[in-house]
Amino acid sequence: MYIFLDLGKFHFYNLFMIKKQNNKLIIEDGFGTVWIEPWGKDSVRVRMTKDRFMDKNNWALEENFSSSEVVIKIEDVDTTYPWAKHFDGVEKTIGQIASLTNGKLQVQVNYENWISFWKVDGNEPELLFEEQWRNRWRIDRFCVPTNNPGRELKNNPNTFNFKATVRFEAYDDEKIFGMGQYQDSHLDKKGGVWELSQKNSQASVPFMISSRGYGFFWNNPAIGTVSFGTNGTVWTAEQTKKIDYWVTCGTPAECEENYTAATGRTPMMPDFAMGFWQCKLRYKNQDEVIQVAKEYRRRGLPLDVIVIDFFHWSCQGDFKFDPEDWPDPEGMVKELSELNVKLMVSVWPTIDERSENFEEMAQNGLLISFDKKDGFNMDWMGNTVFFDTTNPETRKYVWEKCKENYFKKGIQLFWLDEAEPEYGIYEFEHYKYHIGPAMECSNIYPYYYAKAWYDGLKEEKVAQPLSLVRCAWAGSQKFGAVVWSGDVHSDFRSFRNQVQAGLSMAIAGIPWWTTDIGGFLGGDIRDEQFKELLVRWFQWGCFCPVMRLHGERPPFHQLEKPYHEIRGHQIKQMESGQDNEVWSFGEDIYEILTKYLKLRESLRPYIKEQMKTAHEKGTPVMRPLLYDFSSDECAWEVEDEYMFGSDYLVCPVMEAGARERTVYLPGLADGKKWKDIFEGKEYDGGQCITVPAPLEKIPVFIRG
Repeated sequence: MYIFLDLGKFHFYNLFMIKKQNNKLIIEDGFGTVWIEPWGKDSVRVRMTKDRFMDKNNWALEENFSSSEVVIKIEDVDTTYPWAKHFDGVEKTIGQIASLTNGKLQVQVNYENWISFWKVDGNEPELLFEEQWRNRWRIDRFCVPTNNPGRELKNNPNTFNFKATVRFEAYDDEKIFGMGQYQDSHLDKKGGVWELSQKNSQASVPFMISSRGYGFFWNNPAIGTVSFGTNGTVWTAEQTKKIDYWVTCGTPAECEENYTAATGRTPMMPDFAMGFWQCKLRYKNQDEVIQVAKEYRRRGLPLDVIVIDFFHWSCQGDFKFDPEDWPDPEGMVKELSELNVKLMVSVWPTIDERSENFEEMAQNGLLISFDKKDGFNMDWMGNTVFFDTTNPETRKYVWEKCKENYFKKGIQLFWLDEAEPEYGIYEFEHYKYHIGPAMECSNIYPYYYAKAWYDGLKEEKVAQPLSLVRCAWAGSQKFGAVVWSGDVHSDFRSFRNQVQAGLSMAIAGIPWWTTDIGGFLGGDIRDEQFKELLVRWFQWGCFCPVMRLHGERPPFHQLEKPYHEIRGHQIKQMESGQDNEVWSFGEDIYEILTKYLKLRESLRPYIKEQMKTAHEKGTPVMRPLLYDFSSDECAWEVEDEYMFGSDYLVCPVMEAGARERTVYLPGLADGKKWKDIFEGKEYDGGQCITVPAPLEKIPVFIRG
């Protein structure tokens, strides 16, 4: 508090000070230092620390950017409080207010140190959102304002970090979209509590778009939560050195473009990846792989990528083929190339204690270490420890192994599995990475996992690196990451969840996304109910950024021990699951699947144009209706259909036994109509209709 005497009367200055430093607003209030600065078009970054110096990690905000014209204003104002009359000689209290305007976005700091965000585009300023006003001053008008619990950093016992909490006001009319991949059916995240951590089938990518006209990115890889409650929005990080978030404004498309400009745009997808990928758990040897590829060619069916799953190695962490079952990798790659099929190979980050690389990696600090206990990260198929992707030396080491044993044999596509990483028990407080405790940074693990292979392939002059990855964080898209939704169940409930997961990942900036068509866990190919599920999933997969058939397809055969007791060196005794090729499910199903394989092939020029737009502007290939029709209020309500690129409206059938479904057709300008791509029938936009959906048909419409 600043006090000075003027003509015998006291003037109380408020409890914080604002100053300008270049294009940055700095708030100092005794409880921490806040930086507010322009960070891209119509965007700002807000940071707060209680340390002497601001933490230098930019995390996902690493890209070069250009800002709009920036205007900063600071002024003193009379802020006389009711309690002032209780102090003899007090004439008035003096505070500061400030604003930073970057294009259409303005940040205001009022005389009580509260931050609010406004849209200013020549019309009346429009409030987007603001910090939550909750302190004793708001309850008891005779209390002196203290710290601002809208943002706080509390000392974290036994660590050098803080627990960060940021609270914003809630709005009853608000809808929230994005946030990455969660296994639920809700596209609108409003009203939910979302864990900020990575797990199998869960990818926390904390960017959201609001129906109020702004985008918000929580630039913090720490373990935490966000609650989009009716009484407030609360973001937390359990261990961190600073509060760090980024805000933009505009239409959903404008917010997405600004966000991907700040975190990175996806590369241009290579042509082959837009076709059909064949996979199963698991092809046991190279003869199986070649015979499957030959059968696709014999039948005249499209096939672009075939995938070799896990345990083609002798031991986890060896990063090479088992020579008994894969005696000639170079010959296998050559034969597949002659069939015009690319080969992708699975890599796991798990290093078995029996691996030839374990001792060297452990001695050189290349593995995730333990903060509070000793042991192994995972004991499935062997006692293993995950390699530490946050360590640049680890990334170099594992790439060199894969370069020697895979790349030099002609393999350029990698399936980066277990990318969360999937701890046996998700007790993050026990683990420690090269860059800090897991509680502080674990969510960034998949980002560096994808980066390792992207950098390695780029160094080897591969023009368009691409990897299939089971998890992602903000910015993963710029490393050529195709993210798939993990080990999900083979049922209609899970199918419904994948549709929203893909759309939420798209909004979160991850445009290359896919699922295991038919689901991974379960799925007996002799079961008629599963066959129906497979058809519906396959139809939808035709209109996903990547179309990939995969699954474990039990029962397994010739198991000498229960599945969970099998160890790495015994895996070769385990037969693969049932067949999982398009001809494996009966002639009637085969006829339907081949129809959609050929449809996908015909769509490739169109898909290429959408991939180009994703690369150049950050536009998702699949996206909710609100993205293209943000002025249509009904479009914000639709959660079970989406746009595939700019022209196709896709309406998946996600209920067992359904043979029709209701769809909403958004209004189109200039009197254009929606056209059923199978029947050719045209419909006016701006209405709901019920259309036939026999088993062989997914309702899809194209703009007139």
